[in-house]
Parts: sequence; C-alpha cells; structure tokens
Amino acid sequence: MTRISRLGAVATAVLVALSVFAVVRGTAGGAKLVGISWVAFLAMALAAPVGARGGDESAGALVWGYGLSAGAMVTSAAVFLVPQAIGQHPQWGGFGVAFGLLAGFASHTIGHRLAHMDLPLDRTVAELTAHAFSAGAIIGLIYGNMPELGALLGLAIVSHKGPAGYAAARRLASAGRDPSVLLLPATGVGIAGIAASMIALPAAGATRGVVFGFAAGVFLHVAMDFLPRCEIGSEIHDLLSVTGDAHALLDRLRIHAVASTSLGGLVVLLAWLVIT
Repeated sequence: MTRISRLGAVATAVLVALSVFAVVRGTAGGAKLVGISWVAFLAMALAAPVGARGGDESAGALVWGYGLSAGAMVTSAAVFLVPQAIGQHPQWGGFGVAFGLLAGFASHTIGHRLAHMDLPLDRTVAELTAHAFSAGAIIGLIYGNMPELGALLGLAIVSHKGPAGYAAARRLASAGRDPSVLLLPATGVGIAGIAASMIALPAAGATRGVVFGFAAGVFLHVAMDFLPRCEIGSEIHDLLSVTGDAHALLDRLRIHAVASTSLGGLVVLLAWLVIT
C-alpha cells in the first residue's frame, strides 16, 4: 500500500503542475476545466475518510449521494451535450450518442475481465482510475473545443465523485486497506482533462457531432450506472445492517432513490434558469 499511496501523492503533484500550466498558458476553457478538476478531486478525497468511518446510516447516505448525482448527470447530458451533438450533425450526432451508450455497456465486460487479472492495483482503485481518466479525457475534449460551454455541465458530471469515493473507501476500509490510495483516481479527471483540452478537433460537423454525441452517450450510461438500485444483492442491500427480510427497508429506500434523482435533475434545471 505504501507504493500505491506514493503514486497517489505523485498524481496529486502532477495535477497541481498541470493546473498551474493551464491557468498560466491560458488554454481553451482552462479556468473552467481547472475548477471542475479540483471539484472532482476534493469531492472524492474528502468523501473517502467519511466513507471509511461509515456506520449503519451509510446505505441511506449512499442512496441520496448516488441519486442526486445520477439525476444531475442525466439532465446535464440531455440538455447540454445531446443538443450540441445533434446541432453539429443530426445523423452523426445521433450515431455518436448510440456509440457512447454501447461503449459504456462494453466497458462492463472489460472491467469484469480485468477483475480476473493480477493487477498491481486494488481492483476498486483500478476501476475508478480507469473511469476517471476516460471521463476526464472526454471532458477535456469538450471544454477544449467548446470553451464557451458553462461550468454547470462539468460540475454535474463529476458530482458522482463524492458518493463514488464514499462507497470505495468503505469497501477498502472493510477489507483492511488504506483508503488514501483513492488519491490516484481522484486526480484522474484533472490530469486527463487538462491534457486532452489541448487537442483541437477538426471543424467538420460530422466529426464534432460524433465526438460530442459519444460524450453524451458515455455520460448518460455512467449516470444510469449510478441510479440507486435498492434490490436484494445490490450494493445498497449489502450496506444494510438488518437481519431477516430487508424488503420493507429496501422499499422505503426506493422512494428515497426516486426523490433524490428527481431533485438532482431539478437542481440542474434551477441552476440553468438562474444562469440564463
């Protein structure tokens, strides 16, 4: 664990250096991207110690954390990314959305295969790191080529970093592992995002339609992955400290899941109305 924790510290130093570079150099969308990167980092880094100490109340907290994030992500991708993709090219933008959704589904198979490999990283940390770097690259491409895009989209997309860090830290602590290793995936959005923002996409509408559509599809899939599933055998069920039939408690949590996802979408709507 010492080596991995050092890796997290090195990754944090790299994020600091890239952030300074982006601000000083004045890269396209640099200030917004740096802000989004550090929100993602702090959300996961600060939620980790809370998750490591999580008690019996953690199931309800996770439902609300996942629900708020999923609702915000679905709404943001549908409102800010899908129209951009279709506006660039209706057909290729639509194909991009489809490709993104299918790629998100395929990533589950890749993740399952990786789970059977002997990796130098903990499986949880490896999955979170891969997800963070891939999401960061997409966010960087978007803001690097659309610097006029508001920060609300990026903030909504990375809002799941808090509950993800909370849940991962709880799993690591339960296994007797050091949650500080989550510093590595916490930096992923920023490192990959700032680097990818320097890539200029071709001006062709079809190309941009596919890229922006792909981003929308991926983020829609991620959002659906984070929808709270209050079912027997789910992550939420595993956190319940009850004996016997847990159906009644899960039924109550399902109501919280619907409320939290709806509230997450409503927050994005209200923020958009205020900004515009």
